[in-house]
Amino acid sequence: MNLRVLDTDHISLILRGDRRIIDRLQSLDKSKWAVTIISIQEVFNGWVVKLNDPRFKDQQVALYTRLWNSHAFFRQAQVLNFDSAAESCYDRLIATYPHLSKRRIEKDVKIAAIALANQGTIVTRNQRDFMLVPGLELENWAIDVLE
Repeated sequence: MNLRVLDTDHISLILRGDRRIIDRLQSLDKSKWAVTIISIQEVFNGWVVKLNDPRFKDQQVALYTRLWNSHAFFRQAQVLNFDSAAESCYDRLIATYPHLSKRRIEKDVKIAAIALANQGTIVTRNQRDFMLVPGLELENWAIDVLE
């Protein structure tokens, strides 16, 4: 089984307590799933924005608790870095497929490059953007599978 690389959207579902995703993740050996440093950046950027927004001043305890829970989740995860292999893959993708250089999908393409460099399958609901990356394997754990 390939390494499953959780995209930020699936991480968000886990952090919100989605049992479908949590159960699926728990059925895997810890060595069979990972997150990327890019997803960590995206999740923490979201918390920083809310924590610094004066409109959420009265929700600080809840927000810091959710940030704490995010930190706890990432501590148990295998984290894949945007290392030189991922950067080389990213650069090749951008050079070969110019449509991937759009700013809107920059982080998705970096996540894809990390997954490709680690022979991983991206687990995401964002099929629209990730399917633009040739050779990338995708799964969506958030859909109900008909048996």
